[in-house]
Amino acid sequence: MLRTRRSRTLATATAVLLSLAAAGCSKSAGGSDASSSAGTKAAAPVALAGSVTYNQTNLAKLDAALKSALAGKDLSKVDIAMVVNVAADYWKAGQVGFLKGCSDLGIAKSKCTYFAPPGGKLTEQNSELETLRSQGVTGYSISAIDPTSAAGTIHTDVQKGIGVLAIDSPLPGTDAASLYLGTPNQTAGFQAGTAMKQVLGGKGKVAILVGSLTASNATQRIAGFEAAFKGTKITVAQKVNDNLQAGTATSDAETILANNPDVNGLYGAHSYDGPALAQAVTSAGKTSSVHIVSDDSDAQTLKFIKSGVISGTVVQMPYQQGYTGAYILAAEKVLGKDKTMALGPTHHEGLGGRRDTAPPPPTPAPASASTPTPSNARPAPTGSGSSRDGGPSSAASAGS
Repeated sequence: MLRTRRSRTLATATAVLLSLAAAGCSKSAGGSDASSSAGTKAAAPVALAGSVTYNQTNLAKLDAALKSALAGKDLSKVDIAMVVNVAADYWKAGQVGFLKGCSDLGIAKSKCTYFAPPGGKLTEQNSELETLRSQGVTGYSISAIDPTSAAGTIHTDVQKGIGVLAIDSPLPGTDAASLYLGTPNQTAGFQAGTAMKQVLGGKGKVAILVGSLTASNATQRIAGFEAAFKGTKITVAQKVNDNLQAGTATSDAETILANNPDVNGLYGAHSYDGPALAQAVTSAGKTSSVHIVSDDSDAQTLKFIKSGVISGTVVQMPYQQGYTGAYILAAEKVLGKDKTMALGPTHHEGLGGRRDTAPPPPTPAPASASTPTPSNARPAPTGSGSSRDGGPSSAASAGS
């Protein structure tokens, strides 16, 4: 969704949960190893049922309103960028959406920059923002690694008339706090927690692994996840920061499982966490007793769902964050922020649901469930680094 602190909430994107109750799955709701004794019948797997409905109605209205308002306008002075939190497979669809938005607007490639920090480091992100400012960017969308650390830079940019749009992760306490395009993260976390509650049968001990303990999307997802356990016998044993690194997430999960034999649930709050946790659980030989709920539609995550190692994943719409984000940034420059904010529907979140059937094929994973990629969109790019001409970016093993 697109949120303003004081006035308007323009809904655009939300989350749904994909799951698979595999017939051959041997996990039991209590988390015990269902195959521990010969001749013992395995407990039936818990089906996570629901819908796969995004907030498409308000999203379509917002896109149509932006396109209508910008029709015939002079966009020659628009120079925009999309800055995400890490180079990740998750953000490939976002990059494609951003470039498609620029193309549909008629903005030259040289004035559409996409940047993903190769190592997911705050210094990399801050350095890019300084570069963009020096190059005369008129606006940028950003998934901030640390909103507190970014506050000073954002203040400087806003004072200079540069439009700043929070995507994926809100920017509380900054000059850009009033505008947000993305998933309502606390609700997404609550969906993940509800799924975990179901597969654990309302009792157990879980650990949370996340790429940052300060980023707004992470803290909100964790808060929602924990809120789902109210009134249950589920406790959170640990919250671990894997610093946006898949290898670290796997190692941390292995340590947690080795030192806490009673942990029977793992929640991965960033896109790379699903496969990373699945690898750890598989290596520990605990696929029958440890349940995993993750975020996002990484191709490996979908494969692990199909095999029953991951119980479910909450997925988002990174393509739309890129595509609609490009239109919002252009509108802010040409129409002004107030007129841009007046274009969308008010206070709708249109939350999605869950599905108990097999997830879509891994290729192309985002388009079939969480990303409405147009048939004429460019293929997801590969490569590394920042591209001033809208070219390829890195696809490392970490994500939002």
